[in-house]
Amino acid sequence: MARVTSADVARESGVSRTTVSYVLNDTAGVTISADTRQRVRDAADRLGYSPSAAARALRSGRSDLVLCVLPNWPVGPVLDTVLDELTRELAERQLSVLVHHGRGARPLAELWRAVTPRAVVGFTEFGAQDADAMRRAGIPVLSTSLDDDPRAVFAVPQTRVGQLQAEHLADAGHVRLGWAGPAEPRLADFAERRLAGVRAECAWRGMAPPVVQEVDLDVRSATDAVRTWHTAGVTAVAAYNDEVALAVLAGARARGLAVPDDLAVIGVDDVHAGRLSDPPLTTVAQDARVQARSIATAVVAALDDLPRPDPEPGDVLRVVVRRST
Repeated sequence: MARVTSADVARESGVSRTTVSYVLNDTAGVTISADTRQRVRDAADRLGYSPSAAARALRSGRSDLVLCVLPNWPVGPVLDTVLDELTRELAERQLSVLVHHGRGARPLAELWRAVTPRAVVGFTEFGAQDADAMRRAGIPVLSTSLDDDPRAVFAVPQTRVGQLQAEHLADAGHVRLGWAGPAEPRLADFAERRLAGVRAECAWRGMAPPVVQEVDLDVRSATDAVRTWHTAGVTAVAAYNDEVALAVLAGARARGLAVPDDLAVIGVDDVHAGRLSDPPLTTVAQDARVQARSIATAVVAALDDLPRPDPEPGDVLRVVVRRST
């Protein structure tokens, strides 16, 4: 698709290209009516116009920005490692990373037009209007996904995370499972999918659905949840992540239960604290470096106008078995 130019904006707004340049560059000392200024800005918005700095940077081969857009998520250890590794991978290709957290009401269009990135990576799918506007401006748009999605440059299906947890616990002989969800509402995108995976694995095996409890990161909340699970006959808990799993371990101790004899626990993310807990925590590890390499390779391919590469072979998820199960 051809990039929108200032000539297109001039035709759309019925003014000269010089006037468009004055308005969009906020040139000082030029008298232009407020109505004309607004008409030019409205036309630029409708067409998705962006100054050609991104195209100039691409031709020159100089270091420039890759904009990574995050939804309103807390940044946990895996995402933090992905961003760190992605920064390192792209730095080797003379590209810099700018991370934008989707908090607040500022439109995304204001940001990408201000920084004119070489490429934009969304950690969830962009809205059609935003994506179309960026592509019209000549900016490659890539996205990752929490589900299996052939349009994404990389996907870590979160339902698979929950399935692996339930599969491990069921293979260990547990037939009544609990699920410990996070209290943080901004984690719902991940939590709902992981819980769906646990439920699907239980259903496939003919087991009862998991007993769901929300666990805040304090002993009292975890103790209340452990009491409910113990009453319901639950012998193993799949936790949203390692932090929640560590809280469950504290709740089990407060109730006088032995882990894993009375209650087995599995988390997600393989954080260092889980390796030091008593007992050490079984978890589902995610390979953040594979994710970062895949995203970086896709960005470079898009900038070079090459076909999107296939994802790296192998499973990015693996169960790390320790004494908590």
